[in-house]
Amino acid sequence: MCICGNEKDFNECCGPIISKETLPKSAEELMRSRYSAYVQANGEYLVYSAVKENQYQEDIALIEEFSNSVEWLKLDVLEVTPNTVEFKAYYRDKDGIQVLHEKSNFVQEDGVWKYKDGELYNTKIERNESCPCGSGKKYKKCCAK
Repeated sequence: MCICGNEKDFNECCGPIISKETLPKSAEELMRSRYSAYVQANGEYLVYSAVKENQYQEDIALIEEFSNSVEWLKLDVLEVTPNTVEFKAYYRDKDGIQVLHEKSNFVQEDGVWKYKDGELYNTKIERNESCPCGSGKKYKKCCAK
């Protein structure tokens, strides 16, 4: 199973995209590869996969510092259109389990899918949803305690 949650193996899913052996075929493939890169703390790929106007080399260290300071738990893809992907990425930090809920916008730049920007939502983990830690229990009976 890939880091992004797809059934395919990482080496057949996000791996070749992150290593730039293949190009993402869709906005969703790019978003999933970016999540996997966050899990791997691969700031270089995350900057590379953004539109040129948002590629700041100084962001690499900041991305890697953040990604290394949390434990990434899972990715839920909620809605996909040709140019947007809404998702929830769950991670654990010193304060417990957090959720990053975003609707990301993607564009093709020189024929290659790139991350443009996104709208963040202030979302909390619902007490009765499955715990993001993967225990199979409800959040209220698991990590919310």
